[in-house]
Amino acid sequence: MNTITRRQQPMWQASWIWGQGEASPRNEWRCFRKTFHYGEEAAAAGGETKLKLTADSRYVLYVNGTQVGRGPIRSFPSNLPYDEYEIGHLLKQGAENAIAVIVLHYGLATFQYLRGRGGLLLQVDRLGADGQVSETPVRTDASWTTAIHGAYDATSQRISCQLGFTERFDGRGWDEGWKLPEFDDSAWERAEAIGAPGMAPWTTLSPRPIPYLTEEPVYPARVEEMNFVKPVPWSAAFDVRTIMVPESVNHANTVTIIGLLAAVVTMAEDGVLTVGSVDNGRMPLRVSLDGHWCAEADYYGEAPQQFVQARLAAGEHLLLLDLNREMHGHAYHLGLDSDVPFEVRSPRIGMGGSDSSGVPFAAIGSFGWAEHIDHEPESVIDRNPPLYAAIKQVASERQLADYREWVKPIDPRLYHTADVYSQTAWRVVDRPQPVPAALQRAVLASADPGVIPLHAELDTEILIDFGRELSGYLAFELDAAEGTIVDFYGFEYMRDGWRQYTYELDNTLRYTCREGRQAYASLVRRGLRYLAITVRGASRPAKLYDMKLLQSNFPVADAGTFQSSDAMLNEIWRISRDTTRLCMEDTFVDCPAFEQTFWVGDARNASLINYYAFGSAEIVERILRLVPESAFQTPLYADQVPSGWSSVIPNWTFFWVTACLEHYRYTGNAAFARDLWPHVRFTLDHYLAKIDERGLFKIRGWNLLDWANFEQPGDGVVAPQNMFLVKSLRDAAALAAAADDTAAQADYEETANRLRDAINAHLWDENRQAYLDCIHADGRPSKTLSMQTQVVASLCGIPDGERSEWLRGYIVEPPAAFVQIGSPFMSFFYHEALAKLGRQDVMTQDILTQYGAMVDKGATTVWEVYPTSGITQNDKMPTRSHCHAWSAGPVFFLGSEVLGVSGVTPGWTKVRIAPKPSGLAWARGSVPLPGSGRIDVSWQIDEGAKVMKLRVVSPASVELELVGPEGYALESDRVVIGG
Repeated sequence: MNTITRRQQPMWQASWIWGQGEASPRNEWRCFRKTFHYGEEAAAAGGETKLKLTADSRYVLYVNGTQVGRGPIRSFPSNLPYDEYEIGHLLKQGAENAIAVIVLHYGLATFQYLRGRGGLLLQVDRLGADGQVSETPVRTDASWTTAIHGAYDATSQRISCQLGFTERFDGRGWDEGWKLPEFDDSAWERAEAIGAPGMAPWTTLSPRPIPYLTEEPVYPARVEEMNFVKPVPWSAAFDVRTIMVPESVNHANTVTIIGLLAAVVTMAEDGVLTVGSVDNGRMPLRVSLDGHWCAEADYYGEAPQQFVQARLAAGEHLLLLDLNREMHGHAYHLGLDSDVPFEVRSPRIGMGGSDSSGVPFAAIGSFGWAEHIDHEPESVIDRNPPLYAAIKQVASERQLADYREWVKPIDPRLYHTADVYSQTAWRVVDRPQPVPAALQRAVLASADPGVIPLHAELDTEILIDFGRELSGYLAFELDAAEGTIVDFYGFEYMRDGWRQYTYELDNTLRYTCREGRQAYASLVRRGLRYLAITVRGASRPAKLYDMKLLQSNFPVADAGTFQSSDAMLNEIWRISRDTTRLCMEDTFVDCPAFEQTFWVGDARNASLINYYAFGSAEIVERILRLVPESAFQTPLYADQVPSGWSSVIPNWTFFWVTACLEHYRYTGNAAFARDLWPHVRFTLDHYLAKIDERGLFKIRGWNLLDWANFEQPGDGVVAPQNMFLVKSLRDAAALAAAADDTAAQADYEETANRLRDAINAHLWDENRQAYLDCIHADGRPSKTLSMQTQVVASLCGIPDGERSEWLRGYIVEPPAAFVQIGSPFMSFFYHEALAKLGRQDVMTQDILTQYGAMVDKGATTVWEVYPTSGITQNDKMPTRSHCHAWSAGPVFFLGSEVLGVSGVTPGWTKVRIAPKPSGLAWARGSVPLPGSGRIDVSWQIDEGAKVMKLRVVSPASVELELVGPEGYALESDRVVIGG
């Protein structure tokens, strides 16, 4: 990546600015604006008017009320990209113009953001006809005005531990005209200039290395349901991680917390109180009422939802919630219901203290905490300290007063009530209704609105189906009475009326209406297929004029195609391609809904899939260059970047090494190979330092490969990791050769051979004729034998001789006694191994079986795991994420094996076309070439004559090698274009 430091680049005349208050406020939506005169003489002079900016954490830019762009792309703060836009066409000549920016500052670390501080840097340059800067009429400095956006509720809680915050927007008290020149900002404060470009934490500024993402309006397919509903009467969401460990906002590592939440519930009369959590954020619901802890058998509900009931007398009761768990930072969602009226208040009030926070709960503790980093020594903590154990036994507010110094008010920013997630998922009344035909207008690009029926006592929910998975920004236009609340909740899957709620993902938005017609476009990216829209507290029917999602992804066209004689295989290819696009943002991400995280290992497979679907080299180079920037966290390189979670999965780094070599081979970019080679060598040398006296790689850490239940312990020798290290050493040797480091090439090849010999010496089980899954830290060999380990051994070239034959048999016909593959991610390596063995027929049938089951259940994108993996919360949930990039392998394999297109030389100057029919009668499709052009392939089989007829269209600059399938004569026709 080209970087621009303050010393190297005098072009930045702007200053970093922020508000007068806290440097890194939690969940602050801050507006900035500046007006300036754009003279007619400037427009007449020709040239361009360029605006460049960046911000911490995210911005949306407007010029004279028109949205120009969003950014910046995710990055480490020490190497912050800036964006540049041409804005001359948006400026009014001879008049005042306004530049307005809203900056969302997270104030805490996420899985795609490291905590910095709030800041905006922007300037406008006028360029002459010669392209040189002639004037800088606008730059951020203390003359700008700023205000906290008054419509956004700063108490909105985390979307998930991986992401930032949900939106709660109140349109009644804020003038959206703030983006326009004529807006009166005299009541706003002056911005504070906090430093010059080059200041910490943004010590380096870099031009944006990738194109801008798309924003394509997509309308829903239909209104799926209409229901009259009533939500649970009391609900709230808590950021218990920050409540108990305030300093944890500085990172996203796992934290063990030990504490309690307490409230006094006053029952108006004798009745039953229900305490429940529709999403406990990985903190199991554990409830005490008046000193009695509910037994495990008392809890009920469809996992992971939990509910418990108790019959209580009229009067006051002490409610305690146990918070003793390892967690990343998901919100803790709580609801209360009763058959009689009740109230909730903080126990601090009854203990003679004061509590001005307005939060009806108090925090007790923390009684200790520990931060966990998987590649560092384990933090040991007493999970049952005496004081915590004693307070758990208190039965009344009076007894709790003996521990008053431990009972603390809750920061109101860490709590909100009327929780949208709970109110949507927990309904005490739910009455399905027929969908009025006219209501379908709500999902159409029509001037007529869909009128949402009004019920005198209940709320109205309509459920919209977009018809397919999407990723982007919700946008709508409606007409409603002032104070009407419209709640939006997105999810991915439903079947026969049953909804799979997005557990550990608060995929919601609350919009409170001003009077009349109004429009809103969300600033928060979401992934979903279904959207529940609930109208609450309406005094007249709401009219929904426009409902859409602005589909946003990396800008790619459908350059790759595939079609065959098998309709199911064609559909599998299509949904795999669509999944990949939805998971292409400013990096590859694992999924558009739950995480939106760039997982390094996932992205190796996604890169190959992308080459065959879209042919984008830009996004791959960008993500590969990001990885070494995590070296300040660990020389082993982090498994997701940039991230506040410092975590290492060794296989993920090994896959990154392989991806670097594969990118060089796809693009032929020798400069890339030379740039990345020192980083590859740096991290592998640190991994090799963990070779033990047996010559095996042994590490304590997150030793993951597949979600299936085979032995991959957090400490010891894990066989697949050792095998993938062999492959990454060989791939590093090939990259060293491309970087002209022949000495390192020979060294790494020798090291790979030594490790292979050690694996064969210590990890082969002669009695069971298979490779062990692991050797535990105490020396115990694994009890399990798995397909995972045998597949990786074959793929990485570990066995030879008779062992190779044993493994060939296992891979072609998996033994039932072996742990089976649990995810499509692991299937990618399985299909690679089958292709290497020449068994594309088995590969294709496995794709049809495994992915066909997804299509049969209505999938429009491919799933994170197979239903047989055993990791879902209940039997109705076939998977957690229904759109997962690591699963889209069929695009790659159907292009590389069935169409048979693969590069022979770096840059694909020579390409081999070697189709494998795999039981198909015909196939055709296109594979993008790096840089420009594509290869079109079509073939058909004449079984009677044992002939394959092959037609190839390709650029004249590409040398072709045509290879027919074994047992068939080849009749080929090549069409050359260009030249």
